[in-house]
Amino acid sequence: MDLFRKGPSLWKRLTDGMALHDLWRQLRSEASSSYGLYSRKKMESETFQRMPRWKQYARIAAALFWELSAARRVCLILGLLLLAGGRQEPAQGFMIFGALLVLLVLGLELADRVTMKRDLEIAREIQGWLVPKTPPPVAGTDIAFITLPANTVSGDYYDVFLRPAPPGQPATERLLLVVADVAGKSVPAALLMATFHASLRTLAGNPMPLVELVSNVNRYTCAHSLGGLRFTTAFLGELDTTTGILRYVNAGHNHPVLVRSGGTIERLETGGLPLGVNDKALYQSGESLLSVGDRVIIFTDGVVEAQNAKEEEYGEARLLELLKSPLEERSAELLERLMVSLDSFVGTAARYDDITLLILRILPGA
Repeated sequence: MDLFRKGPSLWKRLTDGMALHDLWRQLRSEASSSYGLYSRKKMESETFQRMPRWKQYARIAAALFWELSAARRVCLILGLLLLAGGRQEPAQGFMIFGALLVLLVLGLELADRVTMKRDLEIAREIQGWLVPKTPPPVAGTDIAFITLPANTVSGDYYDVFLRPAPPGQPATERLLLVVADVAGKSVPAALLMATFHASLRTLAGNPMPLVELVSNVNRYTCAHSLGGLRFTTAFLGELDTTTGILRYVNAGHNHPVLVRSGGTIERLETGGLPLGVNDKALYQSGESLLSVGDRVIIFTDGVVEAQNAKEEEYGEARLLELLKSPLEERSAELLERLMVSLDSFVGTAARYDDITLLILRILPGA
């Protein structure tokens, strides 16, 4: 009777309060993600693609088996042999021992996963400290942002903060907007993202022009990019809150969208190579005068390259269509509308890249 009374609460704890259709959707997504990981990592040859489906599954199972440590492989093989040969009544003890060996391997793998998950959760918490929770209170600006990692931690980076103006400039502070994307995903990209954050924050505290700031960050990034293999695309924009002038450098990043209050669209392209490719790279800055109602939408490639179950990409056309929004729509409302559209398009398909969006809208009083 006590079990019946506790049943609903136990089920809620077991499922994290998720409905059955959400559990099924999560299971399908995780299965698709795992299959995609091993089919791409191990089986990219044309020979694999021509195999019958059952042979593909067998090949992927073998790949999973060889990912185990040697001791666990031996235990698993021995356990399966004992299970297969223990069907006769005199050998049932061997069958039980075989099941225990299989459970031992499963338990050790689960223990590794729990430890890794705990470490990654700590890493995600630390990573969360590196990016702002809320934008700085700057009069005349309406800012919203979001980042969604493909895995527990992300190689995407965004930031919004005030920095001193270069010498001789009238404004005492400038609003710096940054969105960056380190090549790769998960832990390696997250570690490089942390070094990018440290270098940017340190260098941005000095009152230097934006181009000089980007060049200095690039030199630092080159020293930690493994010869350009771990480069970083980035967009850095600096808003003069007195004049409304946005100066920017696009370092190989997706071209942000500037939507004028009248509905016309411009792309912010001027800049140079991604950071970390060439320590002698030269960068140019672009400039746009922002007026009341203008919006700047900065995003990483995880947005436009997100795929649905048919492997179709979300694409820039869908993004640009959604940006035709009313003048009075707040940045947070537009951001929510974009994410609903993206989630609806992707559906149950696995997400293979980090997603980051940052939206700036100019209000009266800038």
